[in-house]
Amino acid sequence: MESSNPRFTDRQALWRELEQGEHAWDLIVIGGGIIGAGILREAARRGLKALLVEQQDFAWGTSSRSSKMIHGGLRYIAKGDLKLTRDSLQERERLLREAPGLIERMGYYFTLRKWRFPGRIPFGILLWIYDWLAGIKDHHFFRPDAVEQHYKGIDSTGLSGAMYYTDTVTDDARLVLRILQDAIAAGGQALNYARVESLLQDDGQVVGVVLENTEESTALEVRARAVISATGAWADKLRNEVNPEKRIRPLRGSHLVFRTERLPVADALTMLHPEDKRPVFIFPWEGTTVVGTTDLDHNAALDEEPTITEEEVDYLLLVVDKLFPQHRISREDVISTWSGIRPVIGSERSKNPSHERRDHAVWTDKGLVTVSGGKLTTFRLIALDALHAAAGTLGDPAVTEDTDAVFTTPTISAQDLDADHDWAKRLIGRYGDRAKAILDSADSDDERRPIEGTGFCLAECRWAARNEAVLHLDDLLLRRTRLGCLLEQGAASLFDPLQPICAQELGWDDTRWQYETERYLQIWRDYYYLPVTGR
Repeated sequence: MESSNPRFTDRQALWRELEQGEHAWDLIVIGGGIIGAGILREAARRGLKALLVEQQDFAWGTSSRSSKMIHGGLRYIAKGDLKLTRDSLQERERLLREAPGLIERMGYYFTLRKWRFPGRIPFGILLWIYDWLAGIKDHHFFRPDAVEQHYKGIDSTGLSGAMYYTDTVTDDARLVLRILQDAIAAGGQALNYARVESLLQDDGQVVGVVLENTEESTALEVRARAVISATGAWADKLRNEVNPEKRIRPLRGSHLVFRTERLPVADALTMLHPEDKRPVFIFPWEGTTVVGTTDLDHNAALDEEPTITEEEVDYLLLVVDKLFPQHRISREDVISTWSGIRPVIGSERSKNPSHERRDHAVWTDKGLVTVSGGKLTTFRLIALDALHAAAGTLGDPAVTEDTDAVFTTPTISAQDLDADHDWAKRLIGRYGDRAKAILDSADSDDERRPIEGTGFCLAECRWAARNEAVLHLDDLLLRRTRLGCLLEQGAASLFDPLQPICAQELGWDDTRWQYETERYLQIWRDYYYLPVTGR
């Protein structure tokens, strides 16, 4: 049974408790992305007194800027990495069972062209192995006329058909929040906008962290039996306090977002990019169409938000033009963009970013456990590996729950919500049993209705402001909801109905509201839209 826990919302109260040293922590988890959330969830399930801290907002980094796909990774089979593919596919199927409405199966069509790699037979063998590892049978071959019927306006020149298979799609930021909510309900604690300035060491062993409250510029020491750094692309920074080795190769992946009316696709469509033969996807997501991704070394400062470049815009638009030349899509059709940094474990052998392996690594240095790399899909397995690495100080506590499920099974069903069945399923997938409270907390019927062109509603905004540690407007519009990426001009059209919600739930007066809207629009223009000329 889920329980309410005020620590997720009352960060000031938690900070005061940290100042007073009221808790004897078993574990401090650094990093509020998917891996950190997974570690906190598994620690809480084992009865450990665990605290997660995040220097920005939850899911601020890679975990809100991925390609939104829970997938096995076809290319890993081609590279002979059957274990990574098998683990990913088994986790994919588990997550589909545990969180319907949050993680949904989606069709993928890989276009085949005459006299071009790959051919139907080798690709069919690849998909047979893929489905066999997953324990399903979803792949098919579609003839050219069927592909043309499914994707209106697709270029039929040399088209010999398409291979069809399935993977899944999700809202990555909401996935992180759902895991955090279940972790907190099980006894964990989480604090955003709390940066680890340095590690605490006694006799050469890591025993805690120096923590800064970035909203108030105050600092304190927090000690624990074990410290796990799950900071992704930032992993080298803290690890270098106890080990000078550099292992992380930050790679940037960028995406373009279009209105569905301009680029309608019912399922994901894949082609190999004509320049570098990397697979690029055009897929439906949250009422829009997304094109991605790129794969480039990211050399900018990691603490600055990543942003798409002109070269990446041109790279992705070329794929759209090749597949749908009749649509005449241009940069003027882009409604938003996002860029994320993949924490890839670098090797000396690979100069090509796309050739780097995507498995994870765990290091233990003087009591600090560092975990990085890996895939969104396998976050649970990565979390378990990290906890196992900390067993020297934590032991190997048994799970105290009667299931190994990541997500708490909701006690309500779609029929319990006074809403469209599919939309009710979506809400339960994202919030569990809290879905009913979200609709019940709405101030009006208008707040309960999906915002046009999206699956989000204002009641979710009210709930997030009240219950999900929202400190800034970008927390609300870019991570608690994804409205800033789904609506034109960063969803500025919603400012009028959002202002009273933020006033009532967050206590923002007119001066604070003006500051937050200006701050948010600057962030959106700089990092979630087309690049500034010359950047």
